[in-house]
Amino acid sequence: MRTGSVHRQTKETSVAVELNLDGTGVYEVSTGIGFLDHMLEQLSRHSLIDLTVRIDGDLHIDQHHTTEDSGIAIGEAFTQALGDRRGITRYGTAYAPMDETLTRAAIDISGRPYLVWKSGFSQPRLGEMDTELFEHWFHSFAGAAGITLHIETLYGDNNHHIAESAFKALARALRQAVEIDPRKADAVPSTKGTLGGV
Repeated sequence: MRTGSVHRQTKETSVAVELNLDGTGVYEVSTGIGFLDHMLEQLSRHSLIDLTVRIDGDLHIDQHHTTEDSGIAIGEAFTQALGDRRGITRYGTAYAPMDETLTRAAIDISGRPYLVWKSGFSQPRLGEMDTELFEHWFHSFAGAAGITLHIETLYGDNNHHIAESAFKALARALRQAVEIDPRKADAVPSTKGTLGGV
């Protein structure tokens, strides 16, 4: 099993994350932000990555640190679980329709963190969560996971649907990219022979 475990302690948050890339989409998520919990549950269920996230953050200030540190810790656990990335498919692309909304995610587990974000919201909050923090979560995750990630909402009006379709698209793309390629299960999928940076 490819697993990762991260404990991140700062003056702003206490974060514990465990994940299993070869799971069945079982999750236990508690961040203190209801909408973020909902999104991380979607991420787990649709990627089939088992995910446990527990965060005690400084929500009396705002949600920034909790959101950011959840993305960082999940990304770090993801990198840990991948190891040398031997045998993975590496690339993944998925479209996630949700009623009137369609979002596309494309990823490369490259070791080169980068986010292209072409999505947006027409209201400042969803539930109690600031919508500007969604881009920040994807940026934090991509950076810590060492992946190139492109998220684009092709169209959509409902803000809940836009956020959820982004997480579901990422989930499906991750599921594809972390799969072991039976034709090259013994090789790192790069002509460099390594996936860990430029």
